[in-house]
Amino acid sequence: MAWETPSHDQIIEISKAHVSGMEMTDDDAVWCVAGMHHVLLHTVGRKSGTEHKVALPFWRDAEGHRIVVGSFAGATKDPSWVLNLRDREANPCVRVRTQRGMYWSEQEILDESEERSMLWESMLEDRAWYADYQAKTDRTIPLIRLAETEAIVD
Repeated sequence: MAWETPSHDQIIEISKAHVSGMEMTDDDAVWCVAGMHHVLLHTVGRKSGTEHKVALPFWRDAEGHRIVVGSFAGATKDPSWVLNLRDREANPCVRVRTQRGMYWSEQEILDESEERSMLWESMLEDRAWYADYQAKTDRTIPLIRLAETEAIVD
């Protein structure tokens, strides 16, 4: 699949608009963009203590767990939502909204590990542009497993 990467400023604006759309509807046109299904990830700001939301495409590992990528299109630093997830005091678990429901996840950040390397290679078979993002930065782009820990019933 061909993919043209937006600028970092565009990514932020696109995500804000996407979050608004995801909160308004469960329509496929909003939840499946550019051929990728998305989740709405809720984090608590490590500095502000306020809730933040980000729309993220996900991929599934062999066990069916959702995996999101902390690439920010190959930026030199992790995106803010990843930094928030790294602060386990502020985010011991996170709320994840899917097209069909919501759940809590004890997120698992995969950085420098053999498992991350294997998942990365498997993901690239489907989403090759992430290799370009990794080539743009010296940091290892983290993969975050958002396994379902507990369902949230409205």
